[in-house]
Amino acid sequence: MTRLALVTGAARGIGRAIAERLAADGMSVVAADRDLPATGDGLTPLALDVTDRAAVGAALAGIGRPVDVLVNNAGVYSDRPFMDLTEADFEAMLSVNLLGVFIVSQEVLRTMPDGGRIVTVASRAYLGARNMGHYGASKAAVVALTRTMAIEFASRDIAVNAIAPGLVDTPILDGLSAERRADLARLQPTGRLGRPQDIAAAAAYLAAPDTGFVTGQVMIVDGGKSLGGVWM
Repeated sequence: MTRLALVTGAARGIGRAIAERLAADGMSVVAADRDLPATGDGLTPLALDVTDRAAVGAALAGIGRPVDVLVNNAGVYSDRPFMDLTEADFEAMLSVNLLGVFIVSQEVLRTMPDGGRIVTVASRAYLGARNMGHYGASKAAVVALTRTMAIEFASRDIAVNAIAPGLVDTPILDGLSAERRADLARLQPTGRLGRPQDIAAAAAYLAAPDTGFVTGQVMIVDGGKSLGGVWM
């Protein structure tokens, strides 16, 4: 039977690229997002709020079969100096970036077959980043949650790993000038910004059925930026 993948936050950017890559690799893909994703070859769109457990449970029941591969990509982003952050900033960030991953993973794991795969999209910001106290903290928590799931479900051959992207050319960067984008590209050892397809390739590897011996890991995909230099 064709493997079934659920990708959250799949309307655009990294999530869309991951959904398209998994479909190209032969999976049936449910592309979920609060903003209903467009259809495509091998993609079934699903409107979903990952923070609503009842909605997640209903959506999974509606799919009609267990999910073999889950990619937790849904997330929100903002940047703000540490001393300007509020409790509301943290709550909004954690609600989607952490609680959403917890809810969807828990609901999917209730029926996921042995040998399943879970990929969470964290961020290189989990290592620490200027003006990203709330965002980095949420992604660091995602990494910890990923490793916990890897430990608890290893006996079922369910591999759980995280991807930590660096700076990727997504709609988040649309407001930057060409000069600023060029400056950011020069900070990368590879000399360019990441593309959504770079992250999709990593997700496809971790989602493959023959990579089960890789679990509890964080794959940093940042063009070598973590080798050194100043983060933004």
